[in-house]
Amino acid sequence: MAIGSTMHTFSVHLADVDRGVYDELSLRLARHPSETASYLLLRVLAYALEYEEGIGVSEGVAATDEPAVFVRDATGRLTAWIEVGAPDAGRLHAGSRAAGRVAVYTQREPGRLLQAWSGKTIHRAADIPLYSFDRDFVEDAASGLERRNTVTVSVTERQLYLDVNGRSSSSPIMEQRVG
Repeated sequence: MAIGSTMHTFSVHLADVDRGVYDELSLRLARHPSETASYLLLRVLAYALEYEEGIGVSEGVAATDEPAVFVRDATGRLTAWIEVGAPDAGRLHAGSRAAGRVAVYTQREPGRLLQAWSGKTIHRAADIPLYSFDRDFVEDAASGLERRNTVTVSVTERQLYLDVNGRSSSSPIMEQRVG
């Protein structure tokens, strides 16, 4: 945990009908002083939406050589590199070379990110999905975060239903390709 970080706990009830994944998750995430509540919640969402055996989280904005969320197989080999926010093209390129699968979850305007990455070298860019949500969805949901959080994440037909500490909202999960 980085100096000055605040620890947040999340009890996540996950029901992803699209993938057939149902589980109760417990997360403890350190929130760096420079990390926004939206970025913190986006890490939780990426973890839940990508949940599978071997998944883990890094230190978030404090992690310089790891993705926000990752998946390792039983041997410890990195199989998925999941970024959140607005990573630069170099991080996507490195992640795509290091892992078999890369994904990006953003609370930002996806068109601007795609434009920023346009013309940059990104290994297997056409295979990298960029997931986004309705404008202000993540920011509005993040306004209800506390140090201890109860979160329900339900997904059906690419529609995300989210409850954060009793405050409900929903958004489609939109997908574009980086390349």
